[in-house]
Amino acid sequence: MTDHKTLTVALFTVFIVATLAITVVAGRRTRSAADFYAGGRSFSPLQNGVAIGGDYMSAASFLGIAGILALSGYDGFLYSIGFLVAWIVALLLVAEPLRNSGRFTMADAISERLRSPQVRVAAGISTIVVSIFYLLAQMVGAASVISLLLGVSSDASRIWTIVAVGALMIFYVTVGGMKGTTWVQIVKAVLLMIGACVMTVWVLAKFDFDISHLLGAAADQSGKGDGFLQPGLKYGATDGWSRLDLISLGIALVLGTAALPHILVRFYTVPDAKAARKSVNWAIGIIGSFYLMTLVIGFGAAALVGSKAIKTADPSGNTAATRLAEHLGGGPGSNGGAVMLAFIAAVAFATILAVVAGLTLASSSSFAHDLYAGVFRRGRTTDAGEVRVAKIAAIVIGAVAIALSVFARELNVAFLVALAFAIAASANLPAIVFSLFWRRFTKTGAIAGVFGGLISAIVVVALSPIVWGGASSTKPAVTLTAAQADKCGVPAASTSVGNATALVSCTKVAPIPLENPGLISIPVGFVCAAAGTWLSSRRRTDEDDVAFEELEVRSLTGVGAH
Repeated sequence: MTDHKTLTVALFTVFIVATLAITVVAGRRTRSAADFYAGGRSFSPLQNGVAIGGDYMSAASFLGIAGILALSGYDGFLYSIGFLVAWIVALLLVAEPLRNSGRFTMADAISERLRSPQVRVAAGISTIVVSIFYLLAQMVGAASVISLLLGVSSDASRIWTIVAVGALMIFYVTVGGMKGTTWVQIVKAVLLMIGACVMTVWVLAKFDFDISHLLGAAADQSGKGDGFLQPGLKYGATDGWSRLDLISLGIALVLGTAALPHILVRFYTVPDAKAARKSVNWAIGIIGSFYLMTLVIGFGAAALVGSKAIKTADPSGNTAATRLAEHLGGGPGSNGGAVMLAFIAAVAFATILAVVAGLTLASSSSFAHDLYAGVFRRGRTTDAGEVRVAKIAAIVIGAVAIALSVFARELNVAFLVALAFAIAASANLPAIVFSLFWRRFTKTGAIAGVFGGLISAIVVVALSPIVWGGASSTKPAVTLTAAQADKCGVPAASTSVGNATALVSCTKVAPIPLENPGLISIPVGFVCAAAGTWLSSRRRTDEDDVAFEELEVRSLTGVGAH
């Protein structure tokens, strides 16, 4: 165990030192706001495509999806497909027009059309909220990885892991800006693809490259039999709400990518819209290959490690990929197992660090550029002052994310990311789509759409089993002692065995039994945006038509783009 920990710490140290060096070098080359926010728009389509992949293939992709596949079989497969299909929407609907329309942030593109400080405030707040939700998933994933590697499972150790990841991400952003963050993401994407390829080929070799044999073994070891390979194990097996939750998840994943702030800002790091489109093509190829490999890794974990062993170690399944790596190397206690576990865990940790840096940069940039420079200072600020505020915002946002992550550390990270996707699609997508393609769209509609979608998503989450309590697919029913029964708030059946304390199963049901808010909040966001526009008392003027026509030409041709 000592050798195991030494190897793990050594690999972590090598990676962290290397990325810190990259960040420091990039920081020395960051001289202007364009350098800090967009990397000087100097990245090639290939470099940016790899960085997009590094930004998108998060802890949810590597840890969460593998865990859901290992525990839920076919239903976990839906996460992989949803994350991949989403890029078609981003490519066809958003990438090129958004790159042409904005300068540094999503709010730039919307404000270019509507020219309202209130719209910029709404978009800036939404960017920060969505980024914080996404940050929760990455930090929870980090806590799971470190706990497994170092053999510690106490709450204190997980909390300190979250704090350490938060400190590193703040350093990457404040020192390296977009240039440093991008190169960290490129390095991480390459390492992640190498690690996933090695595990995929190794798993397939164990089953003579026979996919049917792999799936059969996974079903046998899952304890669910053939049901493991059929729909309904996680969604649709209990009631109508579960089926609706599946639809909600699908909508959120497919529409959410086109509205994620940390993905949208990557379109500004290339010279022009043509390069942005090529970047997305590269990203789709990289991301598509990766998600196909997650299927093998997830089912391989179920077949070789066993769903029961994975769930016993971590009920959310976040350690399935790392436990599979240890098994492939020779199992616990073996040198090969220690090497594989340490390498894959270091890659997972690299994944987390790269993604949290991108998220923190997107949110802090939005605060500094959209709220501070665009609204509070009304454009009367210097590049140096704006960048300084962005760095301070990164520290504050990082601290908030750390505090919230402590309370979310028991949830599956893929599930947490799906929440972020739903909130992004609810709040950001209506304003983006309508500002680019609807002539009549007004600032009232934009503000109503952003806040309507944002508030409805958060309210649905607050009234769901995640927060409210009760049983759900990510939160088991609570078993209480008789003395705690009143706290449950509802009548519950109790069972006494001899003189033993009675056990009471808390059966209360959340007001909205949906884990993902997308089915409700995304339509609400679009309806609010449309209603706000139609009910706006302000009449459209010739100036409004000119603004739309200018944006239309700019978004489609790139004429006048930054």
